[in-house]
Amino acid sequence: MKENAITIFGTNWCGDCIRARRFFDTNNVAYKWIDIDHDAIAEEFVISTNHGMRSVPMICFEDGMILVEPTDADLYKYLELYGH
Repeated sequence: MKENAITIFGTNWCGDCIRARRFFDTNNVAYKWIDIDHDAIAEEFVISTNHGMRSVPMICFEDGMILVEPTDADLYKYLELYGH
C-alpha cells in the first residue's frame, strides 16, 4: 500500500477519531490525518460528502471507498478484504 493512501478526516476531540487513529497506528497502516476544525475546505468536503452532516471520522481509501464512523471491526474487515 502506498504511504498515506488513506486519509482520515476528523477532529482531535472526537473519541471515534482517536479510536480510528489508534487502530491504524496499532496495525502499522499509514494514513494522512486532517483535522477539520483547522481546515475549512476539508470540513466542507466532509459535510458535502455526508449529505450535510459533519460526521467524523470519515476515512477515504485509495480505491474510492469511504467509511464514516466505522467500528474497529469494520476497519479490520475492509483492510482484510482489500489486502491492506
